[in-house]
Amino acid sequence: MFVDHVKIYVKGGDGGDGMVAFRREKYVPYGGPAGGDGGKGADVVFEVDEGLRTLMDFRYQRHFKAPRGEHGMSKNKHGKNAEDMVVKVPPGTVVTEGEDGPVIADLVEHGQRAVIARGGRGGRGNSRFATSQNPAPELSEKGEPGVERDIVLELKVLADVGLVGFPSVGKSTLLSVISAAKPKIGNYHFTTLVPNLGMVETNDGRSFVLADLPGLIEGAHEGVGLGHQFLRHIERTRVIIHIIDMSGMEGRDPYEDYETIHEELKQYNLRLTERPQIIVANKMDMPDAEENLRAFKEKFDEDALIFPISAITRQGLDDLLFATADLIEVTPEFSLADVEDESENTVLYKHEMEESDFEISRDDDGAYVLSGYTIERLFKMTDFNFDQSVRRFARQMRGMGVDDALRERGAQNGDIVRILNFEFEFVE
Repeated sequence: MFVDHVKIYVKGGDGGDGMVAFRREKYVPYGGPAGGDGGKGADVVFEVDEGLRTLMDFRYQRHFKAPRGEHGMSKNKHGKNAEDMVVKVPPGTVVTEGEDGPVIADLVEHGQRAVIARGGRGGRGNSRFATSQNPAPELSEKGEPGVERDIVLELKVLADVGLVGFPSVGKSTLLSVISAAKPKIGNYHFTTLVPNLGMVETNDGRSFVLADLPGLIEGAHEGVGLGHQFLRHIERTRVIIHIIDMSGMEGRDPYEDYETIHEELKQYNLRLTERPQIIVANKMDMPDAEENLRAFKEKFDEDALIFPISAITRQGLDDLLFATADLIEVTPEFSLADVEDESENTVLYKHEMEESDFEISRDDDGAYVLSGYTIERLFKMTDFNFDQSVRRFARQMRGMGVDDALRERGAQNGDIVRILNFEFEFVE
């Protein structure tokens, strides 16, 4: 089963908690604070493994939660950092934030790595909070929560050349005769259900990777037929070979076939029209093929690359392979992301709205609800078992302007304020 699109959940490891501890050594009077820091949580790291070909493994495991750091210990011993969680992915994997979010990583080379979800830092022990005014603090931090996100993995096959065309025009047959690949071949539509890759070598020693993609039909970019699931794989290719059934056996006009598929590629991604394209007139061993080819060529310029072949009889294959290898040599790789080239001396200023540290809303019961990444992070890192930690959290909220913002929203003395699953009273 070929799997090329999955949604998964990843979470970096939480940091270890800092510790509140004091020295308890004989002959050492007034032992000071001795609580160690927690260790850093593990990152979730994706690594390319060229031995993988599909995203099948992610169909069975969709949650990846990295281990947390070790807690701090007494005698100022720091907790151990957690080892990163390494997840293997096939070459050609694109990681995005949600379905239509930004690209997080584009993983193509064997061994290439990308941190997808960072682990949280370890919480500080009470040794870190000692001051001349408070030499023995009963105060520590919990570990920072790791980053969690829902992501989409999309596999885009790494091939130099992609075969496109209507169903049953001979794409799989061509792949089978010019490479060692053994795709399924049948005299019916949609024989090919998944992309097939083959390594092709020309007589002069040059080689390239060829991808046979499921047949396209009109409306494929909108989800019609099977091909829409695999149009993404054409984005990686540098050269497109468009195969036309020149025999006309199925009652279709060859030029209309060409126009239909060309329009589908254009509608799916306008940048696909930048790819150099070779037109292959297949099934030239059939009776009406020569006449159809003459009428077909009349509608193109003289410089159009049109190669008449017969995949069954192997007629014209050498010329096609040589021309394809020549095109690959002069065609650069196309970037998947629409990033404009900028010189090193150019500075790009972007205006971005500064995110607020917190937001205030109201629940159905009238309670004020505080939310936002910054304030929730501070809340999760506060150890409410110690009065000094609670007072520190109150000072942090006041410094962020939470008290003033609540007053502006009409909060009165004794009103309930809620953060996550914790409630407290607003006190003037």
